Amino acid sequence: MATDSSSLRIGVVGFGHLGQYLVERIHKDGPALGLTLGFVWNRNSGKLSGLVPSELILGDLSSFAERCKHVMIVLLCHPQIVKEFGLQFLSQSHFMVGSPSALADPDLNQKLRQAAQKYGRTLYVPSGALWGGQDIQRLNDSGKLKALFIRMSKHPSCFRLTGDLLTDWTEGEGRRVLFRGSVAELCPLAPNNVNTMAAAAVAAGTLGFTGVQGEIVSDTALRDYHVVEVEVTGPDGFSVHTVRRNPAKLGAVTGSATYSSFWNSLLICKGHGGRVYLC
Repeated sequence: MATDSSSLRIGVVGFGHLGQYLVERIHKDGPALGLTLGFVWNRNSGKLSGLVPSELILGDLSSFAERCKHVMIVLLCHPQIVKEFGLQFLSQSHFMVGSPSALADPDLNQKLRQAAQKYGRTLYVPSGALWGGQDIQRLNDSGKLKALFIRMSKHPSCFRLTGDLLTDWTEGEGRRVLFRGSVAELCPLAPNNVNTMAAAAVAAGTLGFTGVQGEIVSDTALRDYHVVEVEVTGPDGFSVHTVRRNPAKLGAVTGSATYSSFWNSLLICKGHGGRVYLC
């Protein structure tokens, strides 16, 4: 692939459904928008064979710095990779963390923010399935955000949970509340399912992960879409309640509309200084 010195090269870490979508969009639409593919890494590198040009396959993630000239790294895999490589990524490039549930760890959150500031890099957090994230952030920044609650309802086959919260589900059982509490508590229980809540906690910085409340609901009636409800509370009786129905196949962790949302977030990422930026 021909590159231009003014192009932003994207390093994609993770080649699941969202990673594959992003690589395809960069190949198809990226050059006209000043984006090219810098490298692709996947834990199972054999999955990349025949789908990614061999010269763009990064075999060892610890050697990513060799490919980092004019590169922004986009992580689309398990939050554990954020813990292992996030600080190193920010020392070399802007970093979009597609698994922001990792930021529920207060120590890691603080270290990543400090690294972004130290190196003048931007830690991008994509909005994903969060509707109205920028509005929540503006209300938060004005000091008027009083409370934030997010409920995510999905077919039980769409959840990837730790522990035994949902090992006994049966088709036709209907609706079951799996957990309700702080997003800080929820993220370790469902690290692949609550990135929308994590993005909301970033937007609502004064409340943070411990102050923003969330609920995950298993519902066997939701065979065609995920439902994300957001309830925002401000001063003097102000409130907003949104309901987003995101088309999704059975077993899909990510709803279909989130793919284009992620692409649109990527187009915003042109460098916003040494800070965290919701995109």
